[in-house]
Amino acid sequence: MTVSRLVGSMASQVDMDPSSASVTLSSIQSALNDIQPFIHRTPVITSSTIDCLCHMNILMKCENFQKVGAFKIRGATYAIHSILSRGINPVDLTVVTHSSGNHAQALALAARQMGVRCHVVMPLNAPSVKKEAVQGYGAVVTFCEGTQAAREETSKLVMKEEVLRAGGSGVVEFVSPYNDTRIVTGQGTIAVELLSQATDMHKPLDILVTPVGGGGMLAGCSLAAKALNPSIQVIGAEPLGADDAYRSFHTGSLQPSTNPMTIADGLRTSLGSITYPIIMKFVDSICTVSDEGIIRAMRLVYERVKVVIEPSAAVPLAVVLYSEEFKVIAKTVEEGVGRKPNVGIVFSGGNVELDKVLALFASLDK
Repeated sequence: MTVSRLVGSMASQVDMDPSSASVTLSSIQSALNDIQPFIHRTPVITSSTIDCLCHMNILMKCENFQKVGAFKIRGATYAIHSILSRGINPVDLTVVTHSSGNHAQALALAARQMGVRCHVVMPLNAPSVKKEAVQGYGAVVTFCEGTQAAREETSKLVMKEEVLRAGGSGVVEFVSPYNDTRIVTGQGTIAVELLSQATDMHKPLDILVTPVGGGGMLAGCSLAAKALNPSIQVIGAEPLGADDAYRSFHTGSLQPSTNPMTIADGLRTSLGSITYPIIMKFVDSICTVSDEGIIRAMRLVYERVKVVIEPSAAVPLAVVLYSEEFKVIAKTVEEGVGRKPNVGIVFSGGNVELDKVLALFASLDK
């Protein structure tokens, strides 16, 4: 395989025509079966304190308890499984990606579990705990500046180098952190699990709220949730300082994230050409919340729920607590169902540097 073909292959994966997306409920359910040996079925927990504060029944899907401490292992595992299903020998495959942390960790671990080589491009400003974890899982890491352009350009250079290293017999494939139908399919398994668990708890979901950055989770979960329950309201939760998804949703055209300023480092990425049209089709609204709200929600979870989550994971609860737009949606749902709504939120990850978390909590008291 030539360098030019590989670089072209990567570009088509990153900028794939949305019309080529083939994510369906059936493909998501099949993906869940394929990846089950490699992931955890994460628990759903409740808190009477949280319910009282929100005036709703809140079901918290704990992907912070997932392997690598984040939901990203689902999409990463399914992506590699899909590549290998084409008859490729694991020892001949190298997967490449760029990520600030959780997707990098996930792809690195999934590759190690399946006997595949992994090369990750990471921004220098990624949290140290995430950098160390990626290297600990055995990935080759190249660092770059913190911009999206730097990530993409460095990834192209790495792809060329990996093609040359692999020679004529190896396969080198780029796996986007979010803008990839395989990633969207894998992340959609969260909703399939959560809706089933909520029904088992006799609290079928009326509303589902997930974080949104690049949109892989929200796209996959919204598609799956609407297919399983067309009446469910699906809401994306986004930091106010990185509101490209909110702007894209409300303007009807894809808006870039030009200078995101938020503590939720996992949600600074723009929506992609694959995730955006799925979100526009299946998501009911996107709500934003300030960094202060995110910190308050995170501290509430630490103090009252007793679990560790990262800032990005706190955004859905922060939206439920503090977004006036969300409260209007919830009130409408409550009037329709005649009871307090059952709201599922996804704690997307728990990879944090504790000293920084303590500093964030201390900032609330100044």
